[in-house]
Amino acid sequence: MDPRDWLSQPAPLVAPALLGMVLVRQFADGLQVRAQIVETEAYTAGDPACHAYRRKTRRNQVMFGPPGHLYVYRIYGLYHCLNIVTGAEGIASAVLIRAAQLDCLPEWIPANKRRKPARVAAGPGLLCQALRIDGSHNGWRLERVEAGQEGIWLEGSPSGPAQWTIVQTTRIGITRGVELPWRWYIKGHPAVSRY
Repeated sequence: MDPRDWLSQPAPLVAPALLGMVLVRQFADGLQVRAQIVETEAYTAGDPACHAYRRKTRRNQVMFGPPGHLYVYRIYGLYHCLNIVTGAEGIASAVLIRAAQLDCLPEWIPANKRRKPARVAAGPGLLCQALRIDGSHNGWRLERVEAGQEGIWLEGSPSGPAQWTIVQTTRIGITRGVELPWRWYIKGHPAVSRY
């Protein structure tokens, strides 16, 4: 199935389906780092916590589609956050990838973080640092690429991880729209950012 087909659904439907799927980051030298998604949050039009709540701007325009692209932004002037654009083109909708479990630790991960490998990407800023994702990746299309090219894509089925228990709760780190239960995570997983 083409990921763009099911990514054209609203973020609150896509976010839980991404749990258990694998985000693959391929570098130009051929290195691939795989990160199993363990925590997500949904943001949509009409949601006061959504970056596109008021209007379309140069910063948030990627959120308006098409689905299957990356929306990468910086928070606190320090950290980047990775979102996957979802929903119908023209309507702002995206899923924040809050946490993931890396299959291996790249050489750039500092020694002090290697002692707890499950925590290396246990938060949206940590995830982007671990996968070396920054503002230059904003707007990239999720798609498998040839060897020798840089790319980011998804592997696995969006049918959901049947072997795990999924917890649905309210989002964290926001001040508006706090009552919406649009955060999902794999119960008990050591890479979840916060319980």
